[in-house]
Amino acid sequence: HAPCQEASKLIKSYLMCHLNEWEEERSTDGSKWRFLEHNGPVFAPSYEPLPDKVKFFYDGKHMKLSPPAEEVATFFAKMLDHEYSTKDIFRKNFFKDWRKEMTSEEKSKITDLNKCNFSQMNDYFKAQSEARKQMTKEEKRKIKEENERLLQEYGFCIMDNHKERIGNFRIEPPGLFRGRGDHPKMGMLKRRIRPEDIIINCSKDSKQPKPPPGKKWKEVRHDNKVTWLASWTENIQGSIKYIMLNPSSRIKGEKDWQKYETARRLKKCVDRLRTQYRDDWKSKEMRIRQRAVALYFIDKLALRAGNEKEEGETADTVGCCSLRVEHIQLYPKMDEQEFVVEFDFLGKDSIRYYNKIPVEKRVFKNLQLFLENKQPEDDLFDRLNTSILNKHLQELMDGLTAKVFRTYNASITLQQQLKELTTSDDSIPAKILSYNRANRAVAILCNHQRAPPKTFEKSMQNLQTKIDEKQIQLSTARKQLKAAKADHKASHDDKSKKTVEVKRKAVQRIEEQLMKLQVQATDREENKQIALGTSKLNYLDPRISVAWCKKYAIPIEKIYNKTQREKFAWAIDMAEKDYVF
Repeated sequence: HAPCQEASKLIKSYLMCHLNEWEEERSTDGSKWRFLEHNGPVFAPSYEPLPDKVKFFYDGKHMKLSPPAEEVATFFAKMLDHEYSTKDIFRKNFFKDWRKEMTSEEKSKITDLNKCNFSQMNDYFKAQSEARKQMTKEEKRKIKEENERLLQEYGFCIMDNHKERIGNFRIEPPGLFRGRGDHPKMGMLKRRIRPEDIIINCSKDSKQPKPPPGKKWKEVRHDNKVTWLASWTENIQGSIKYIMLNPSSRIKGEKDWQKYETARRLKKCVDRLRTQYRDDWKSKEMRIRQRAVALYFIDKLALRAGNEKEEGETADTVGCCSLRVEHIQLYPKMDEQEFVVEFDFLGKDSIRYYNKIPVEKRVFKNLQLFLENKQPEDDLFDRLNTSILNKHLQELMDGLTAKVFRTYNASITLQQQLKELTTSDDSIPAKILSYNRANRAVAILCNHQRAPPKTFEKSMQNLQTKIDEKQIQLSTARKQLKAAKADHKASHDDKSKKTVEVKRKAVQRIEEQLMKLQVQATDREENKQIALGTSKLNYLDPRISVAWCKKYAIPIEKIYNKTQREKFAWAIDMAEKDYVF
């Protein structure tokens, strides 16, 4: 057994050492793959008109809508109970796009959204949702079989003689755009994607995907320098959407591994880089000072670099390089701390970033200099952009970008927090709570916020009820144990001795169950406004988590669900319990 384990370690070591060489060999001719074959995407089902009994009313009168107008109306009807349907910008954008789908007669009659009554539609979809919950086992089995058939037909591709799982082979159905935060385009119509919108990517010598009968693809490409299988441009923000390989695929695993190895290389030279940007704070050139201060924030606060956006095209979100004067306030002294910078801006996905942080005196003085003679709407770093910053970073270390700092700081923070918070003697639930707390520290660093789930209060009440019931059980069990001990003390027979042991085990079992529930309640409360998944999937070297699980005998299923285990199969296979980022 031992020699087999040693051989396995050697093989893993050899494979990982040569991954870079293989990647270089694959990319010397600029190619990523030599053969790619797949069946294309699965389109959203066609719209089925509502039953005649489900009516739409305008200004109190029944009005029959044309199919295109009715379909868009159903999108709004499904959201009547959602907060979005009460927001002015959502309603305004919806009504504007809805009218584009109406006939001229409908446009002339429907002029005020407030006079529209979608209640019967809303009731109909609620009833449908309830009916799905009440489906028989046979009905559920048929749906499962159909999903499995689609998966087998469309969910896999052949890439260089490997059968690879495809990630999102289903095209998203039409609906209303929501966005994050107060997005200016919320409520706009996400149009139905048709074959004529789709660009297919496959090998010239492959069996090309067939479009639906009577339809044709927008284009068929044979680009082996990219790894997407199909693409299209969505109509809201003009961004390109892709059908990609599943995260568990060979290529995705290699890219993940390379990403974290780049962050580990940064760890080796980060002290030198920090020394350099501190020296640059004193540069005679303003552009170098700005670059150095921005890099300090990206390193210290894990800020995104930020990208330039066209005016009015998207929400007013910014990153470090695109900060404006209005986004910061300087305080020579605040809350008994010196040189405090207050940040307040919308980051990615319109998530507010608010932070008050003491900085080094030289940074503070430079910021005062950058603010001189500027208006609130002026750029803070007016001689810097993301391209300039990343070009500089490439000169410092091959493959280094602003995002690598984010990955490095997230991973190193998790590793440090796990070391500080984990106690060997803790129970498994307590250790998992420590893991989530370490993960939360990373999520806070990266500003991964979320709105509390709508069902949060109800689920917490249900959990508290379980805790209360378990405490009553424990109180009863302890009384029974006390009585059993008294009985044994009086009789000293074997039967009463066994009863004491049974009651003691019952108390111990209920205590463990109670502690598990209490830990669960603490965990939920602490994480109600923090999104742990984003950092776990994108910024944390999974080998840290796997090594922690192995060191403390935690089942990996407690940390990663099935999909996440597939994505990080490479890390689960290779990480040892003594792995250090």
